[in-house]
Amino acid sequence: MHNRKINICIVSHMAYGALKGGESGHAGGVEFQTSLLAKWLASRGHRVSFITWDEGGPKEEIVDGVRVIKLCRSDEGIPGIRFFHPRWTSLIRALNKADADIYYHNLGEYVTGQIALWCKLKDRRFVYYVASDDECSALPLREGRFYDRYFFIYGLRGSNCLIAQTRRQSKMLLDNYGLQTKILPMPCTYDIGEEELVPYAKRKDYVLWIGRISREKRLEWLLNIAKLLPETRFKVIGKFDPNDSYARSLIEAVTAIPNVIYHDMVPHGELPRFYKSAMLLCNTSSYEGFPNTFIEAWGFGMPVVSTFDPDTLIQDRKLGYFVKSPNEIASAIEKVMNSKTQWYELSSNARRYYLTEHKPSVALKKFEALFRRLHY
Repeated sequence: MHNRKINICIVSHMAYGALKGGESGHAGGVEFQTSLLAKWLASRGHRVSFITWDEGGPKEEIVDGVRVIKLCRSDEGIPGIRFFHPRWTSLIRALNKADADIYYHNLGEYVTGQIALWCKLKDRRFVYYVASDDECSALPLREGRFYDRYFFIYGLRGSNCLIAQTRRQSKMLLDNYGLQTKILPMPCTYDIGEEELVPYAKRKDYVLWIGRISREKRLEWLLNIAKLLPETRFKVIGKFDPNDSYARSLIEAVTAIPNVIYHDMVPHGELPRFYKSAMLLCNTSSYEGFPNTFIEAWGFGMPVVSTFDPDTLIQDRKLGYFVKSPNEIASAIEKVMNSKTQWYELSSNARRYYLTEHKPSVALKKFEALFRRLHY
């Protein structure tokens, strides 16, 4: 049975850039996770299809052994009508064309319900992986349209297997919806070898912040911290929407603070040089799922100072500091950066945790085993 091949289709509308290696699409943590999963399964000899928006090129192509099936363009159609055509109609065509036994999705939206409905009608298996704590709340997708929430909840309830990132998410889904889940740790999108670890003495004395410039990420907290620690350097990496007044105001504020350097969206393949050189990663979000940046930082032996702590891992495993205010963040940053002994303790813990839970070869085999159980 272990040699039998899985026929799986992964639906990730904005992941074409992440899969192909370009800079198109959203290319956030979810997109890199699904792309990694697709390529790894294909490398194991499984039949893998991958559905994305049409961003140019042929309607179908093969990328690293993965069959890419494209929908309509994301901006195609008439607003109000395009929900049905061409978006839903092109999704149905793509799902039919993939002709898989298992369909996998990893981002809470109306599409979740559309896939679940199609799988129910076609008697196929549907797997959904929760992307954030917000999706598990009693009122998920609070900022979305009414049909986003309706179809998303239908998709949650219609999945044959619901996967959570953390125990907290699993409990929220049970309490709010009565749904049982599997818990699987996400694979790191980098396979980080020992030779890539950089010692304390060779790192540069700056704090790294990575994320979208959006309200839930609270970049303004970091700017306040930078003012509290004028002798500490900070580097901010994040894409922003120029039409968003909130994001624009923050970018303007960044340029006015001498000890903060802003980098626009950095290609995923270039992030390791920042993980290797910074002293620590700082997260100021009001909520998250399980940040990809945490896993990547821990893989490179970097401690994390964060206002979000998935399943209290940061506290329990001593992977950095869990904090609740800008003042606490500033204090934690000073503790880590000014103590070589403490930095090495946290760094060693972080690396050990990455190897046991998130190293790709370890985490992806758990996904493969789950898909096999569903497949046969």
